[in-house]
Amino acid sequence: MSYYFAKSTTYSFEEALARVTEELKKEGFGVLTEIDVKETLKKKLNVDFRRYKILGACNPPFAHQALQAEEYIGAMLPCNVIVQEKSNVVEVAAVDPVASMAGVKNEKLAGIAEQVRQRLANVIQNV
Repeated sequence: MSYYFAKSTTYSFEEALARVTEELKKEGFGVLTEIDVKETLKKKLNVDFRRYKILGACNPPFAHQALQAEEYIGAMLPCNVIVQEKSNVVEVAAVDPVASMAGVKNEKLAGIAEQVRQRLANVIQNV
């Protein structure tokens, strides 16, 4: 089982970032955090890295349900979505919440994770 969904696009990096954000909104997610990996690695380590952004996406109703089912699940929230340049292509990817929560032994989370999985798969497919 893969721990992520991914898709290569013909969009520019900026266009892919905008499309991912738009598609997340359509599926009920907001972006809580945005980490610019390229900028951070340059600033902290003085190394060059490709364009790579991590978006911390949250769907409040699902997050609330998950937190009610498992009090420590916040350690696995929000759901990460990435946009990265790879050679001449821009790729978008999202975590598979079913795979990431497989180690949590709580049956109440299975249905929530499956619903979030479907929404994140829709986001990636629709970019």
